[in-house]
Amino acid sequence: MELINKKDDKIVLKVEITDSLSNSIRRYVNEIPVVAIDEVEISRNDSPLYDETIAHRMGLIPLKQNKKETVLNLNVKKKGMVYSGELKGEVEPVYDKIPITLLNEGQELKISANTQTGVGSLHAKFSPGIINYRNVVEILVDNKTGEKVKKIFPDIEIKQKGNKSVIIDDGEKEVYDIIEGISERDRKDLEVNQKNEVIMSIESFGQIKPQDIFKKSIEILKKDLDKIAKKIK
Repeated sequence: MELINKKDDKIVLKVEITDSLSNSIRRYVNEIPVVAIDEVEISRNDSPLYDETIAHRMGLIPLKQNKKETVLNLNVKKKGMVYSGELKGEVEPVYDKIPITLLNEGQELKISANTQTGVGSLHAKFSPGIINYRNVVEILVDNKTGEKVKKIFPDIEIKQKGNKSVIIDDGEKEVYDIIEGISERDRKDLEVNQKNEVIMSIESFGQIKPQDIFKKSIEILKKDLDKIAKKIK
């Protein structure tokens, strides 16, 4: 495993792994328990948005994780935008500038919201992030095309193999589509060989760190596979 890039909300890895296992890890992101706003009681809504729209928006606000379920309150009377940071309770939103609705002079918004732990396979509001992946490929093009690729991607490593340029597409940015675009119209000069590695990108919505999303997804997948193995025995 090789770390290609790391940010607070995203990591990119190069992993020697099969497509089927990569896809399983990707899908199990939505089996990670996450706390989110689940039930909303709106006692006053003078805003231009329907109650259902406001409830939906609030459900999708990422919350800092807290094991216990709690109540958040929103009591606002002002002119201007109402933001997620104005929610009050034991749990704080990850981002405090998510717009909820707009109020005019004298308008008011009173809401009581209950949090609940759930998983993304039941509702998107419980999803902690996303994982996507693609295969590492070896691309062979004629030297003329290789020179064009080098001008666009000066940092990319290009090796010579006879009268061909060999490019390994194993970075965060996928270069194959660009290479295909600048390659000669005759596709016979373009050869693509798939490697036994994938580039995996893990992006967090803020509730859980991206590296923890990756670990938890694998842990939950492993537990389910162990249960299946026991039943088979």
